[in-house]
Amino acid sequence: MKQPKINTVQCLSPAGLHSMAYREWGEADNPQVLVCVHGVTRVSDDFDHLAEALSDRYRVICPDVVGRGRSSWLKNPQYYAVPQYVSDMVTLLARLDVPQVDWFGTSMGALIGMGLAALPDAPVRKMIMNDVGPNLNFTALMRIGEYIAKEVRFSSFEQGRDYIRTIAASFGPHTDEEWNKLARDVLREGSDGQWRRHYDPALALGFSGLTEANVKQNEQALWAAYDAITCPVLLVRGSESDLLTTDTAYQMTQRGPRAELVELPGIGHAPTFMHADQIAIARRYLLD
Repeated sequence: MKQPKINTVQCLSPAGLHSMAYREWGEADNPQVLVCVHGVTRVSDDFDHLAEALSDRYRVICPDVVGRGRSSWLKNPQYYAVPQYVSDMVTLLARLDVPQVDWFGTSMGALIGMGLAALPDAPVRKMIMNDVGPNLNFTALMRIGEYIAKEVRFSSFEQGRDYIRTIAASFGPHTDEEWNKLARDVLREGSDGQWRRHYDPALALGFSGLTEANVKQNEQALWAAYDAITCPVLLVRGSESDLLTTDTAYQMTQRGPRAELVELPGIGHAPTFMHADQIAIARRYLLD
């Protein structure tokens, strides 16, 4: 596999400056840019297969959202939220100096893309939303929040990999080599020889106070954002997903940008787009 360049851009929150790292594939002078943004506890490396496959046509930019991976952690964790992430992406796009981008977002990354694409004069030409929508299943959110908050350490990489493999079983079937990569991308060995997940534990604070009532309130804002999108949208749903329900997916095909829907059998939350058949779906939609 080719190796991407790793760059950083300085961003601003109300608590001060922070650094956001991003992986860059393809030719730096290619005006066709694809931005790929990961899920809540994942990292930019998730898109290595997709980015390499599409780098023949795109300059592919894969950021580590602040608080994850190679990016710095926020001084005030209350700003770990979609508005701050959208602001950071606007700063990133200014660094790229291109008038327009395509967007691929998995889960949280799709919500960030939705927030950006809903803005007047948004620079998003086409968007793929991978297994998320404006209706957020409260039980699924609680499951994710519990996973983020759990402080776990592993005495070996293999032990950590087995944990990731169990927790992420909903990603669907993958080879042993692929599970090694999915784990290695998000695990880091500390100076004490213990392996830990590679994100700020304070991310859990955003889930700790959630109630069904305020989740419903947030959904109203998310639907308003979705309805404001004018660019074409492809919605990908894992047929076993507990975060994106069939009803929400159907609603998304009937309102706002009227997303085109593709369902992937035997997969839950969320498809990894590591495999050739899934990559082909993205290529067809983005480059048709």
